[in-house]
Amino acid sequence: MHNQMTGRVRKAPENFVQGDGVAKVFAEAKAGRRSFIRSAFAAAAAGAATTAFAQNGQNVGEGDPNILELPAHTKGLGQPVAAEGYGKPSKYEVNVQRRPSPGLTQTRQASVSFAPLQSLFGIVTPSGLHFERHHQGWWDIDPSKHRLMVNGLVKNPKVFTMDELMRLPSVSRFHFIECGANTGMEWGNVAVPTVQYTHGMISCSEFTGVPLITLLEMAGADLKKGKFILAEGADGSSMTRTIPIELITSGEVIVAYGQNGEMLRPEQGYPLRLVVPGVQGVSWVKYLRRIEVGDAPYAAKDEAVHYIDLMPDGQHRQYSSIQECKSVVTTPSGGQMLLDKGFYNITGLAWSGCGKVKRVDVSVDGGRNWRTARLEGPVMSKCLTRFNIDWVWDGKPAIIQSRAMDETGYVQPTYQQMRAVRGTRSIYHNNSIQSWALREDGEVVNVQLA
Repeated sequence: MHNQMTGRVRKAPENFVQGDGVAKVFAEAKAGRRSFIRSAFAAAAAGAATTAFAQNGQNVGEGDPNILELPAHTKGLGQPVAAEGYGKPSKYEVNVQRRPSPGLTQTRQASVSFAPLQSLFGIVTPSGLHFERHHQGWWDIDPSKHRLMVNGLVKNPKVFTMDELMRLPSVSRFHFIECGANTGMEWGNVAVPTVQYTHGMISCSEFTGVPLITLLEMAGADLKKGKFILAEGADGSSMTRTIPIELITSGEVIVAYGQNGEMLRPEQGYPLRLVVPGVQGVSWVKYLRRIEVGDAPYAAKDEAVHYIDLMPDGQHRQYSSIQECKSVVTTPSGGQMLLDKGFYNITGLAWSGCGKVKRVDVSVDGGRNWRTARLEGPVMSKCLTRFNIDWVWDGKPAIIQSRAMDETGYVQPTYQQMRAVRGTRSIYHNNSIQSWALREDGEVVNVQLA
């Protein structure tokens, strides 16, 4: 396989969905027309092509000047240590950014930014590229003034300072967090062209903090009468979410202050957020200030009006918080261009809110035939898993898909299977199989199979 010529991939334009463009994409998709998507993409792709070919346009036959002519960094003195007190990516990587989707919401304070999955390696999302979902903007809160209250069905209500929390025994664990609305734009039809926008409301980090059960035990919580907790955030959205007590008694739920070896970023709830592995991101309450133990679900506003699933009969499904098994190919993916026939490494991410990913299959013919991909370790529970598989492209059209299975035996559904149960008008919890069509000219586009 590796004796084949290795094909080149032209990157997807990182930011071709501009300002009012998203609204137009939605309007075109709703009307059943997709020309805007293609034309907008083509214009941006032309710019990317210029850069790509400029980088590869060396005259090797006469000797590569990049080898023959010594560059400045080989002959001169570099920058000193600690030139930047906090390190930054290379200037050549500045275009790799999380991107907003302005057409989704009325204000940027109650909006979303998407992680650039097509440009990331492994399973950990750099903290600065972690997707965002804010309901009333983000804040940089003074940790010396932040408090966490534990009350409700407890013998001794408690108030913790950050110092007190950080002196308690801690744990560090890798978990994914996915917004329940990730891939929600694709419920009715193809809406957005790149994996950043179809699947970018997911990220994965190592979180550090105190198991919530430790704090409940310190407060003398009644774990027989207490069937649920209410988690409350300190920002202006008054975000409150109900969590079943069994998730907490299992020891999985963490009151986290650390992320990827440092304190949480303000956009991620600094100085304190809840980590609820496997559950949709809205329940990972940021700026966490209160935990109440109760004997019934709280039916808070974001549980009774939002984050509910519209079913085909017009009723809504409530408290469907677990993020079920899902996967997506990140290369080749929408917006990228394969420049040559030959060898390619198909790579992507898989995850499950019910445990470990057990297997990922990949198809290049629209699901007629499947091959099992390599799972790159470590494979951890409720964590992103990277998969890879070798492939030689013969220059013919292909439809590339991935299908994940978790350790419970659950298999990621097709769009047909999903819509048969859930209809086409929902927003949340779309874990259908993603299809990328590869055309003869090498362009990769987002498609859905009938």
